[in-house]
Amino acid sequence: MITPPRLAPVFPQGRRPSNSDYELSPIHGTDRGQIEYDFPGVLVGTAEYAEGPTGATVLSIPSGARTFTDRRGGAVGASGLYDFNHAICLAGGSVYGLSAVAGVSEALFDRVDHQADFDQLQLVSGAIIYDYSVRENSVHPDVALGKAALDAAKHGSVEVGRVGGGASASSGKVDPARVEFTGQGAAFRQVGDVKVLVITVLNPYGVILDRAGRIVRGNYDATTGERRHPSQDYQEAIGESRLVDSMAGNTTITAVVTNVRLTDTELKQFGLQVHSSMHRGIQPFHTPLDGDTLFALTTDEVALPQDPGTSRGRLSLNSTAVATLAGEAAWDAILCAAG
Repeated sequence: MITPPRLAPVFPQGRRPSNSDYELSPIHGTDRGQIEYDFPGVLVGTAEYAEGPTGATVLSIPSGARTFTDRRGGAVGASGLYDFNHAICLAGGSVYGLSAVAGVSEALFDRVDHQADFDQLQLVSGAIIYDYSVRENSVHPDVALGKAALDAAKHGSVEVGRVGGGASASSGKVDPARVEFTGQGAAFRQVGDVKVLVITVLNPYGVILDRAGRIVRGNYDATTGERRHPSQDYQEAIGESRLVDSMAGNTTITAVVTNVRLTDTELKQFGLQVHSSMHRGIQPFHTPLDGDTLFALTTDEVALPQDPGTSRGRLSLNSTAVATLAGEAAWDAILCAAG
């Protein structure tokens, strides 16, 4: 049986309980299991406040990784946005969840004994989703929760489902009555020495489609037991000259890391291609009501063969090859998050 999210009620005088109203303690929940991966030097941790529920996910790369950030949609919430990072934090709580990113930064500062030389600065970037519309409080990831997610980071497996930043993620919000929970997804692919790991927190305005084009999450009509593509809703609305009562506060945030050595230009093209590919599994994507953000990272460990065309002034196709692999992994992660 499908249980729809509860829409947040109006509290007396408009007040909703938040962090100070609870004795919050980070937990490390489980939901739909784990995705295994083999990527030395890359660690992942999650933590949540069950009272939300809301949470944070941390991708930790102690040695650091060059980064390109692709921000799309009309409501991006992010911080850091450095071109080199030691960690990426994906959190709930909307703009207040950016406190968790600060918590990761503080924890990394502690780990280097507060050394503040320029070349020892620990760089953390992060992005958030709006996850208040499906719960009855305003509990948000804070500094303590960010630190807890980093402390939980380990190599080899990623928790998936309603955990970490995806604890209260949902999809299909053309009609508030037809929203469905999603969560956090992950996928890992390896071909030879080339590795790609994708982690996504799936909280889109749109619905989720599988590779056969079937809608598998979002815009669920309990009266008919069916899900439908938002294009049908908009076609009807346009034909009747009326507005669609949609839910604001959406976003899909993603981190994709590869070990392939890429130039700055190639890394940018890699990130753009992977982010664009995700529209196959999320429709519509990058709407004015979304703040979709993707962090593309490389640990620069594996060199692909030189593209002979580069000697004639053509850009290398290495980023295209790796991004094609990563784009399929991203779709895997989307479907994983959809449950």
